[in-house]
Amino acid sequence: MFIFYFFVIFICMIISINSSNFKVKIAATRDAIQNGMMKRRFNKDFDGMLFLMGSGDHSFWMKNCIVPLDIIFIDGNEIIKIHSNCEPCHEKNCQNYEGFGDLVLELEGGTCERLGIEEGDVIKMDVTR
Repeated sequence: MFIFYFFVIFICMIISINSSNFKVKIAATRDAIQNGMMKRRFNKDFDGMLFLMGSGDHSFWMKNCIVPLDIIFIDGNEIIKIHSNCEPCHEKNCQNYEGFGDLVLELEGGTCERLGIEEGDVIKMDVTR
């Protein structure tokens, strides 16, 4: 009998937009990308989630999320599209939020408006422990 243990190691990264810094967890695997912020809340350990997507058109939804989110599509470190304050969905058919880019950043809903983050702003990344 074989027993397999899978460990998920979350790499944290600091994302800077304008003068605001966010400690984000990285979602790079298919499962991590599909699960995203489902049934999760931000806490003292992280205040954002960064999805490594590969360049192209992408679609996100709020299925089984428990907090509103700002969904930010990024291409080449430039913010291309912001869907602000997207509400959680607990129905069978949820709204899709679409955009183009190689990264998608999810922050607490209302963050972009509160901090003046806009399309065209540039992000900077710094890997942390």
